[in-house]
Amino acid sequence: MGIWRRLSFRQHSWRASDALLAIPLALIAAIVIVDATTGPDVALGPLLIVAPALTASFAGPLLTAVVGAIAVAALFGVGVGLRILTTESIGTQIVAVVVVSAIVTAFRWLRDRYGRELAQVRTVSEATQRAVLRPLPRQIGPLRVASVYLAAEEQAQIGGDLYAATRTSAGTRLIIGDARGKGLTAIGDAALLLGAFRAAAHRQSSLPDLMAYLENSVCWSMVEPAESEQEGECFITAAVIDIPDAGEKVEMISCGHPPPLLLRDGRVTALNPTRPTLPLGLGELTTPQYQVDTFALGPADLLLLYTDGVIEARDSGRIFYPLVERAASQAHDNPRALIHHLRADLLAHVGGHLDDDAAMVCVQRSPAPAPATPTTAGTRPGLPHARPRSTTKHSNHHDRRRPP
Repeated sequence: MGIWRRLSFRQHSWRASDALLAIPLALIAAIVIVDATTGPDVALGPLLIVAPALTASFAGPLLTAVVGAIAVAALFGVGVGLRILTTESIGTQIVAVVVVSAIVTAFRWLRDRYGRELAQVRTVSEATQRAVLRPLPRQIGPLRVASVYLAAEEQAQIGGDLYAATRTSAGTRLIIGDARGKGLTAIGDAALLLGAFRAAAHRQSSLPDLMAYLENSVCWSMVEPAESEQEGECFITAAVIDIPDAGEKVEMISCGHPPPLLLRDGRVTALNPTRPTLPLGLGELTTPQYQVDTFALGPADLLLLYTDGVIEARDSGRIFYPLVERAASQAHDNPRALIHHLRADLLAHVGGHLDDDAAMVCVQRSPAPAPATPTTAGTRPGLPHARPRSTTKHSNHHDRRRPP
């Protein structure tokens, strides 16, 4: 029953490949006709193995096996027509076509199986990305937001880079970071920091308190007992930014992370911390003193956060990607346009493949709405004031008393 069900399914999918299927069938017919007309002196039967091999390039294993069976049957027909079926030559040709058809069908089946497994891996990877690295919305409070994540691992959707945003009672807090290493270890470290940030970003009143909480979380949970030999080697560079809804003042603490870029009036300024701090996870080496840096972020400004995978990306000549120059090369008035430009330009710089994960987040304050023009009640803007109707007659109608 399963075979007939698969055959019925193939009847619907054959319509898309009818033109391609005609090529191996026409090839079988041409070889048979030429072989039958030239006689037994010219053996063209081995050429029939091309038909199933060609079918495997665009069809599945079932259709490949069917074409292979047709090729074997055609070779039998040539042997019967030329009365050479019992000869050693035609027998060898038939065995060769059967073996090659079986091998090609098996390889096509393995290829389809690998494709299904790869599709499942991509599905799991996408689900993991959405669970760990949630996509940022385009609007967070009064902020316009755009982000991009480029994983270095082929077929992967997430790596050691991270970013997140959460709302507080007074504004929005953003984090961007980069966990040391690659693979599952880096993904686990990134998930650890993201979970700690989402749990505490709205509860800690100040950025130093938040960074101290993140440092303690990373130090206590990053290294498992079985991985004690790696202690001191695991760390995460991170920058946390607090953007209040009111005013233009913005606060930042950077722990060994590349400085954000402020784009204002066509100029790009790197927001270097006044007192650099060690990356998260290295707090046991010293007592961290978190210095809060402040700067202004106006409605027309763009704030670009990124990881070192962006500025350390190299082209074929081993030249680093010039992020500052490329960010200032074109005027962009919104985060989406800037991120789209930088993503395409970065991939073009490296030839389409990154050696390290790369992430970018761009934010901008939404322009304040224009104040509404005050109007007089009962009138519309631009029209003369209307005289209110008298309600005396209407009131007398309701206050009328019955005569005695």
